[in-house]
Amino acid sequence: MKNVQFIKSVYNLNDLPKRLLPEIVLCGRSNVGKSSFINSFFNKKNLAKISSTPGKTRSLNYYLVEDKFYIVDLPGFGYAKGPVKEKLAWQKLIEQYLNSGRMIVNAFHFIDSRHKPMELDLMLNDFFRTTDIPYLVLLNKVDKLKQAEISKSIKTVCDYFPELIPGENLFRYSSVKGIGKKEVAKRLSQLIT
Repeated sequence: MKNVQFIKSVYNLNDLPKRLLPEIVLCGRSNVGKSSFINSFFNKKNLAKISSTPGKTRSLNYYLVEDKFYIVDLPGFGYAKGPVKEKLAWQKLIEQYLNSGRMIVNAFHFIDSRHKPMELDLMLNDFFRTTDIPYLVLLNKVDKLKQAEISKSIKTVCDYFPELIPGENLFRYSSVKGIGKKEVAKRLSQLIT
């Protein structure tokens, strides 16, 4: 998947791309590494803007891959700073988008492997199950853990979400070391064929 380009940032549902294609949604807590995932996965350093300030993504960011499907990067949730009114607007945008009837074929729920799932992760998981949006979990930043800690992280996330099966809908990932990249690429091609 070499041919990928940023299409647009969407702040209002009226601005969603008119061309309908399958969509893979990236979601998770602020600062969980979604932008780093996009850059490392597609081997393009500055495709997605990375910020040290959590909560920087404030729009739905659309990327077109191989002229076949979109990657849609959602604003990170749970970031405490910033005006309440603005946060409510992002939340509303995300909810409207997820309920808009777009061709969402899968959601990639990013969870930081160094921490157990938080309340917001539980809410997101619950949302996917109630809306029937297929999803998988990416345990991100595994390069920061030792092997035994990775195994413990996998067990913990499976305790929270018993429907997860490693290698099927649960993957380890590291943008730094490329861990899990092949497995995620394989799963992604299955999803969009």
